[in-house]
Amino acid sequence: MAKLVVLGSAAAVNDAKHDYTHFLLIGERSTPVLIDAGSNPLGKIKEMGINDEGLEDVILTHFHPDHVSGIPNMMMHMWQLGRRTPLRIYGLHHCINRTEDMMAGFGWREWPDFFPVSFQRVSERSRAPVMENDDFRITAWPVNHFVPTIGLRIENKLTGKILAYSCDTEPCNTLLELAKEADLLIHEAAGPPPGHSTARQAGETATRVNAKSLLLIHYQVWNHDSSLLLPEAQETYVGPVTICKDYDVFDF
Repeated sequence: MAKLVVLGSAAAVNDAKHDYTHFLLIGERSTPVLIDAGSNPLGKIKEMGINDEGLEDVILTHFHPDHVSGIPNMMMHMWQLGRRTPLRIYGLHHCINRTEDMMAGFGWREWPDFFPVSFQRVSERSRAPVMENDDFRITAWPVNHFVPTIGLRIENKLTGKILAYSCDTEPCNTLLELAKEADLLIHEAAGPPPGHSTARQAGETATRVNAKSLLLIHYQVWNHDSSLLLPEAQETYVGPVTICKDYDVFDF
């Protein structure tokens, strides 16, 4: 069965127990897929027994530091470890252009014997194809954040189950489309708007799209009691609600 592994669960201000929000998709037939890059994704993947060569696809949802800051270190680590396997990085033009500029600032093109890297640009429109492998079909919708941002709809091709990821967004119609009838809705709870959502609003969205379960992520951890998010979401959603923690694993 495919797995969602939460590598980080915090919003933009993390702490010692919560890294920035990013997660890993592990299927049965294909290499893992990394969604965004927190402080040290490669180190966390190593703890799971996955070699750096085993990660071939990275999806970046938008160009904010808490979602892309791990990219330079991860690529440097891979290079230092002698990686030869190509790496594919997907994202909106806005994000990929700036990610390339960021890496150019480190002079990565001059690092000798660097492994192949390709940047795949995703259209900023509803149902935009992102990538597909033997396990997953991933499409994107634009959501409502401070910079161009995508939410993701991830179909498990073997089971037909759907994982929907809101990414950073306030409530919007495109989110209702991408999350419709999701088996797992992983929704941010950094709110309130603009640009973000509260746990209550996440619950409202889960109810409107008829999601089977709600996972809260990207919440405030610095001097905040995250346990309060649970009853808040339950005010508007009667299904199961989970507050994600770093290293949580969910089957789908």
